Amino acid sequence: MSADGRTASPGAPAEGAVLGKAARENFPVAPFFLPAAWRDDLMAVYGFARLVDDAGDGDLEDPRWTAELLGVDTPVPQARTRPGTELPTEEETDFRLALLDGLERDLDRVFAIVLGTGGVEQARHPLMRALVPLVENRGLSVEPFRNLIQANRVDQRTVRYTTYEDLLGYCELSANPVGRLVLSIAGVSTPERVERSDAICSALQVIEHLQDVAEDRTRGRIYLPAEDLDRFGVTETDLAAPTASARVRDLVAFQARRAGTLLDHGAPLVGSVRGRLRLLLAGFTAGGRAALGAIHATGYDVLPGPPKPAKSRLLREAAATYAKGR
Repeated sequence: MSADGRTASPGAPAEGAVLGKAARENFPVAPFFLPAAWRDDLMAVYGFARLVDDAGDGDLEDPRWTAELLGVDTPVPQARTRPGTELPTEEETDFRLALLDGLERDLDRVFAIVLGTGGVEQARHPLMRALVPLVENRGLSVEPFRNLIQANRVDQRTVRYTTYEDLLGYCELSANPVGRLVLSIAGVSTPERVERSDAICSALQVIEHLQDVAEDRTRGRIYLPAEDLDRFGVTETDLAAPTASARVRDLVAFQARRAGTLLDHGAPLVGSVRGRLRLLLAGFTAGGRAALGAIHATGYDVLPGPPKPAKSRLLREAAATYAKGR
């Protein structure tokens, strides 16, 4: 049995490894208080998103097995002794892009089966096959899934962002589709709710980037916009220091305020729904606010490691957000 309650496919060594990462995420993926059908659907979305991210980041448990399953014939690169500590080689980038192409072909099989527009070939990866009942029962479109794949393609070639608007454009691909899928699963998607959800999801992505400045830099990535680095007089060398200078702290505080503004704009989404969905959305929004509180508590020094909020702080934020509806 897989982590989402569905029967696992024989010969799928990486399926459990992917779904098992749900417990390590910043926010509960499928909380116990949701209806069982919603939990299954959310775990199917998580399985897809995590699989795509792992393929794009070079973090697959068994990349050779995945490549063979998807019919990818690009050579599997040799494993590094210290993975994730520098930019990928050209060989690694080519392999990751080939895997993402293979996953998109598998996504096409999912929608061909549901829409009856293609042959009878089933999706090859078990986490992709788990999407079939979700897409069919909820009437989902392919766009959010394609955008998550495209975000990982962007990651292969783009490791710096010039402007804040450029960064938000990346969030449109990497974060906002997840919120849109949650609204669709709950059957409450409207243009206004989508717009609010996009603001929350983009904020959460920006906040995660702030928490992970040091880790991202070791991977050769900087998600602080170049124009803001220049504005605050921060160099990339400053981001490699063990602790943040006053200039780096000012820059992080500036970005944190931007993320807080996005969260505040999106927060009325919580009050637009009722019941257990309201609790779920309150948890997402509160998680962002609690993370911002943790960043503030460090004096905006994020370089020693990701600032994490205490569970008590998160619970207080969630209760307040649920009660106020924003």
